[in-house]
Amino acid sequence: MKRVCSFKYSSMTLALAAAFGTAHAVEPIVTENIDPRAPNSLNTGASEASVGIGYANDATRRFGEYNGIKENGAYGLIDFNWVKRNDETGTWTRIFGRDVGLDDRQLRFEQQRQGNWGYSIDYSRIPRFEPLNITTAVGGIGSNNLVIPTTLNPNGGTIDLKTKRDILGLGFDKYISGNWDVQIKFRNEEKDGARIFARGTTGTGPVGSFGQFEFAPEPIDATTRQIDAKVNYSGGALLLQGGYYGTMYNNKFDSGLNFTGGLAGLSTFTPIALPPDNQSHQLYVSGNYTFTQNTRSTFKLAYQKETQDAAFVSGVNVPLSPAAAAAGGDLNGRVDTKIAHFGITSRPIPKLSLVADVHYEDRDDKTPVLVYFFPPPTTTSNGENEPRSIRTTSAKAEAGYQLPESFKIIGGVGWEEKKRNLSAIRVVSGRETTDETTWKLELRRPMAETVIGSVALMHQDRGGSDFQTTVQNNGTVGSNLIAPIFLADRVRDKVRVSANWAPANAFNIQFYADKARDDYGSRPGSTLGPHSGEATNWSLDASYVINDRWQVNAWYSQNDTHFESSTCENASATGVCPANATDPIWGANMRNLSNNVGAGLRAKPTAQIDLGAEFTYAEITDQNHLSTIQGAAVSDLPDSHTKTMRLNLFARYALQKNSGVRLDYIFDRFKTDDWTWASWVYADGTQLSENQSQRVNFLGVSYYYRFQ
Repeated sequence: MKRVCSFKYSSMTLALAAAFGTAHAVEPIVTENIDPRAPNSLNTGASEASVGIGYANDATRRFGEYNGIKENGAYGLIDFNWVKRNDETGTWTRIFGRDVGLDDRQLRFEQQRQGNWGYSIDYSRIPRFEPLNITTAVGGIGSNNLVIPTTLNPNGGTIDLKTKRDILGLGFDKYISGNWDVQIKFRNEEKDGARIFARGTTGTGPVGSFGQFEFAPEPIDATTRQIDAKVNYSGGALLLQGGYYGTMYNNKFDSGLNFTGGLAGLSTFTPIALPPDNQSHQLYVSGNYTFTQNTRSTFKLAYQKETQDAAFVSGVNVPLSPAAAAAGGDLNGRVDTKIAHFGITSRPIPKLSLVADVHYEDRDDKTPVLVYFFPPPTTTSNGENEPRSIRTTSAKAEAGYQLPESFKIIGGVGWEEKKRNLSAIRVVSGRETTDETTWKLELRRPMAETVIGSVALMHQDRGGSDFQTTVQNNGTVGSNLIAPIFLADRVRDKVRVSANWAPANAFNIQFYADKARDDYGSRPGSTLGPHSGEATNWSLDASYVINDRWQVNAWYSQNDTHFESSTCENASATGVCPANATDPIWGANMRNLSNNVGAGLRAKPTAQIDLGAEFTYAEITDQNHLSTIQGAAVSDLPDSHTKTMRLNLFARYALQKNSGVRLDYIFDRFKTDDWTWASWVYADGTQLSENQSQRVNFLGVSYYYRFQ
């Protein structure tokens, strides 16, 4: 149940741990400086097994989302790590188990002979339990044949949705005579269960209308296989790697999601296609070559083929067009990607360092273009599929020079161009080419013997070709008011400051801060779309080794992201926004603000006792403010606040030199006022809700034995 962690954390790591940590307390590094729980640790002194029992009181769905501890009761705590070395042959054997008594278990068996061969077999399960409370009368959940009530039915039963991934991995490596070695890995993942999904339409009702949606959980029963085989060569100045990487995805529900019943207005939404079978195969060669002691290069060439030829999902409401039927009833999708990369680093003189690289990637979508349906004349879709071919070319160069007084200046420039295919009639506005140039300037200097600081400035400018005007089937101009954010012109300026202060070997403080601002352009003749964005991040980490027995650390971080945009409720066929009572122009001012704090302690007050503590707290605010720019008033949205807190405590008492007992305590609290899931009701009567204040106490006791 316990988890061995290094004592020092970055603020980002602990911020994530505060939000997604599992039921494991912090454990100090063992005396041998080897983590007996680490999968790659091979040390005979690290062999250990522990068995115990844990009890959860007031268990919550959020706490148990990924470990299964979501109900009150007892849970088994079983961990083991057995390592043995045959001194005569140099063969290592390891058997590893983690959280064997819980849903997120891991098992591994491996053997290796140093400098000769090795193989491994491992198994793990990754569960995910839906944290929302669900009450529904929908039938057939878990299958691809759902039965939907024909009238509003709020009196359904309570269900638990979950998914689990069972992963089996095999690995083999062999050193061949000379400078060659081979590595082969295989991974098979079986994922099954069901997750939240819906069918419906946004409708054409008044401002603020979200249409009608019916609860339609997506069934999951899929297999993903991955193969990674590579050959490595080490020949002095040349390091070379060639290999194959392939993925194969198979969905056992490839016939789609079928419905019986439901509201009359939604009956046409059947069947609904689910993710189709597909596969990908890549051949590559990469490596680096050392020209001189001060100059070396890296390179990579790769070719990848992706295909998707699963049969179309069709039925009474989804008939195949003649073109699709003539094509054999499948997409016959294919995407070929070619990749070429070359980079070089050099230090021509002691004070000057140079870095440069160039990258080329051609994603060629060879999927046949066919007419699959026949839309009305007043739409910007002509019923054809739209290929997604993108050709990316990028290059960058950077130089660093050592100045007097220990200053070092670093300057660089980068350039990237993306060229896309465009269809004559498109659903979404597009531009054929975007290009972005990045300039960077950084100054570094040791400000004292114990302080190192740096300041960096970055400027990015993205533009591109003219936006293509969308045209309707009848030849009239479509709506061309908004530039998609990833295609829009943008100027980004960013400043970054960092410092590291270590006044003594036992004391260290790190500071980091950056601020970025984005300014977006708009489509010609339009003031709609993305306008501006800002991001501010800073963190402070401190650690202090009081003595060999006592160590403490603390950290704080803040992340603040802000974005502004505007849009029109419903543009006319000619691409003009009416800006009236039914179709206003409104703006969105969005912000995410998070504050994260944490502290930790590890101590060994006596030779028999180890103590550890970790505290994390996160406070997240989401703002989505809507405002009227022109036309009828738009209703604003309330802010939502989420707070998480976790306290992990552990005590370890050695009964003997190689055995003892361990006590773990976890207090976890989750609190939110997110209105999204306060009470969501689907058109069929299904209700989704969340307990907005959740807290759990978990106590674990285990006995451990360390093998000699």
